Amino acid sequence: MGKIIAIANQKGGVGKTTTAVNLGGSFGVLEYKTLIVDADPQANATSGVGFDPKQTRNIYDCLINDVHPSEVILSTENPNLDILPSHIDLVGAELEMINMPNREYLMRKVLEKVKDRYDYILIDCSPSLGLITVNALTAADAVLVPVQSEYYSLEGLGKLLNTIKIIQGRLNKDLDIEGILITLYDSRLRLANHVVEELKTHFQDLVFDTVIHRNTNLAEAPSHGSTIIMHDATSKGAVNYLNLAREIIQREEAAKLAEENNKISLEDEL
Repeated sequence: MGKIIAIANQKGGVGKTTTAVNLGGSFGVLEYKTLIVDADPQANATSGVGFDPKQTRNIYDCLINDVHPSEVILSTENPNLDILPSHIDLVGAELEMINMPNREYLMRKVLEKVKDRYDYILIDCSPSLGLITVNALTAADAVLVPVQSEYYSLEGLGKLLNTIKIIQGRLNKDLDIEGILITLYDSRLRLANHVVEELKTHFQDLVFDTVIHRNTNLAEAPSHGSTIIMHDATSKGAVNYLNLAREIIQREEAAKLAEENNKISLEDEL
């Protein structure tokens, strides 16, 4: 069964879509079958991997019209990376979902149909805490939070963490925080370094060791309809996202090993 990671932050411009697309591409290059779910009406993840959102069926069809996701999912140039596209219609989906039964669980229902086909499913959330984002957090096993290295991002982080606590308490008790990812980092700026120190002081192990630096190639890749790893595998952006993918994989392997060791210890005691 694939691990579902929602990439969320209600603040815009912190690198959610860039992270979804390029982390997905990195998992794919490392031979982990990955699905990107574009849950943002702006559909930037869809165009970022080479598809015209106006020309494809999309997640709206799955959520509202009960179309099977396998009929909507598209293959990208990376053989291990697929996408469930989005469309501007998703803006209206929230209104249509309001009166639907179990409205917070609609995305979970959709993804359960294809979860066993993938190692990782990454949900690119919109910059809001609306019903679609709530659906994403309810469907997810974990949430990855991109945070730009500036003070406004720190202020928004508290609100998001409160929302995650509410989701954990009411809708998805198994939701974990995968980690906080520092993005758009410029080591030359004193403010950026200070914000990084603040994050690591307050959140400690929740902050990824990997940092995503400001990189021109990361900004250029979407215009070519490609992930950074396919656009320029030697760029700093590609190296950063490959390192992030490896860090997530290593954390998961370490957690599984610790769980197995705990089971062995319990069995020895019995």
